[in-house]
Amino acid sequence: MALNEIDPSYRVREWFGFVQEVRHEGGPVSGEPLLKAAAGVVIENPFAGRWVQDLAPLIQPSASLGAALGARAVALLGGRPVQGYGKGGIAGTAGEQEHVGACVTTIFGDAFRAAVGGGMAWISSATKTAAAGTALDIPLAFKDEIYVRSHYDAITVSIPDAPRPDELMICVAVATAGRIHHRVGGLTREETLARNAQPAVSSFTPQ
Repeated sequence: MALNEIDPSYRVREWFGFVQEVRHEGGPVSGEPLLKAAAGVVIENPFAGRWVQDLAPLIQPSASLGAALGARAVALLGGRPVQGYGKGGIAGTAGEQEHVGACVTTIFGDAFRAAVGGGMAWISSATKTAAAGTALDIPLAFKDEIYVRSHYDAITVSIPDAPRPDELMICVAVATAGRIHHRVGGLTREETLARNAQPAVSSFTPQ
């Protein structure tokens, strides 16, 4: 799918992207910097200002959103592989938090996950209703195991002109590694990869 190709039922006003390169957090300078990137889109909210029970018009075509945003986020990393990911968004003040939630369900998440090279963990998410320019902290976690503590992180996005009251701002985030100076223990990425590489053991006994 082309970077700008999403379902035409979503009426796009703008796309945006952001990259943060972290060299250190007060400690030794890392040989390989941590890159965090966010990609987002601002779309018209078809349900702004009114109550609607059925949000399927936002949910059903959302795979196209997940795929397009995932492709844009990966491009921002310049070819580096994705280790962490997250998603989120803001509904303008004439909408509801649930309108953002409808755009980032499993349909969206599965397409986003595929676009960034796969992942076995559920995707951390943050949504809210707020005015244009409000900051959103998109949570990040290791893409293959939610309990890898080193990769708990976030990237902050703020767009001065979005979302307007009748809009939705939908975002994804990716990272090339865990926090630059992580040292609080817990399950490691390497342990997770080793465990995932082990062949599955079946408890089924042939008769």
